[in-house]
Amino acid sequence: MANSFPTRVLPTIDPSAGHTFITPSKRIHESQDVSEFLVSKAYVDIMTFLLQLNRAMIPVKLADGTVQSWPINTDAVEFSAPVRQLQLLLTKLEELLEEAPPDTGPRRFGNISFRRWYELVESRASELLEECLSPELLQARSSDPNGVTAEVELKAYFLGSWGSPQRLDYGTGHELSFLAFLAGIWKLNGFPKTTPGVEERAIVLGVIQPYLELVRTIIKRYTLEPAGSHGVWGLDDHSFIPYILGSAQLAPAVSETDPTPEEGSLPGAPSPSGVTKANIVERERLTNMYFSAIGFIYDVKKGPFWEHSPMLYDISGIQAGWGKINKVSLVAFARTDRVLTIQGMIKMYNAEVLSKFPVVQHFSFGSLFRWDRDPNAVPPAMSVHTSTAQSQSREPAGSSAGQTPSSGTRAPWATGTQAAPPVGAGTAAPWAARRDGCIPGEPPTALPDTSRQPPGPMAATRAPWAASSAGQAPGGDPTHVPTKAPWAK
Repeated sequence: MANSFPTRVLPTIDPSAGHTFITPSKRIHESQDVSEFLVSKAYVDIMTFLLQLNRAMIPVKLADGTVQSWPINTDAVEFSAPVRQLQLLLTKLEELLEEAPPDTGPRRFGNISFRRWYELVESRASELLEECLSPELLQARSSDPNGVTAEVELKAYFLGSWGSPQRLDYGTGHELSFLAFLAGIWKLNGFPKTTPGVEERAIVLGVIQPYLELVRTIIKRYTLEPAGSHGVWGLDDHSFIPYILGSAQLAPAVSETDPTPEEGSLPGAPSPSGVTKANIVERERLTNMYFSAIGFIYDVKKGPFWEHSPMLYDISGIQAGWGKINKVSLVAFARTDRVLTIQGMIKMYNAEVLSKFPVVQHFSFGSLFRWDRDPNAVPPAMSVHTSTAQSQSREPAGSSAGQTPSSGTRAPWATGTQAAPPVGAGTAAPWAARRDGCIPGEPPTALPDTSRQPPGPMAATRAPWAASSAGQAPGGDPTHVPTKAPWAK
């Protein structure tokens, strides 16, 4: 078990204290700005809200010894009036799809009718928000008489939640914008204050899951392209949050004062390896957010799961259960100040989304999510996502010509100055789950799982981060198993 989980809740604005709203603006213009974002007040607030939602979705031990879990469509969660109003907002957006039928003409990329749908949403955004959010929340005014209202800030995140009409794509940056939209409502006291976890579960099951289902409908209807995706090098083309919250749904049950579990699974939970079996995915997607996201992959991609989703395939080999996959911990220091120590899915979210310049460059900052540096922030270690573009931007033109042939077939975003790994260490992405059941950076707890190796002639060309146990190099030395990417010569 982890250290005790402290009660960490996204703070709300005190209306009586005075507040100045700001029209959100872009602040991440180049890759170096990502490092500033990772120590900003906006980053701390986003992570706090996400961890708050994550904790709420972990099953609960009840006083009578039974366990209460939180599957999709459970009757155990009651939706508050604000949650029901947000559900109405999503319904109205879905109805607008009928006013923008897909174009039937030939096209190479996304369907241009998505632009028509987005224009409808944009033109009616104020009307939709006024119908579905309280006037007190939307019309909250700045202490500055010339300042804007709260609606201006919320609308920026709302409109950023549905994809790009210019690029005809949708990705994790748009999902992040919707998370900020909900967190902004929370900060504005738009959700009732109840027992910790109660309203958070209602937000996840009553708003976030329906949002994801609507987005999947939009993606399929208008064949939207993935935005900011690594392709097979990434977790998912479009979403990340359902993998965090869905793994929490299947973690071992805890009491209110228990620490967040670091390993194990809810009794009766499907095995992580079930994501590779279509019949299990079809059954579990009805009750679990993780499997619901996997089910959408099955809807839109064909071929072996390990081939089109190798990172999810590698994660499915973790033997220590859904608690290990979800794994979140908070470490207290300096009296009441705390720093986030993030691992598992949350750690991957930092690497895949929040530390990734192509994704967060579109995020805007105002008074609800401030660009100012958090006074307690600890500068993060430089990630491959932030360091790559920085080193490239400082690299003299033509310097790549002097690279040695030993640069190999590293991931496309790996830095050119990174030290070469030891022989046989492979080219693992730093956040990739190892097939020995461990999170990267931790000692192994089990021998590599070789039973789930993809069958057939492709077995020798698995993703570069997969642990190689398919065979040995000539001479019988197991430390020299090739880990080249399938496209490497």
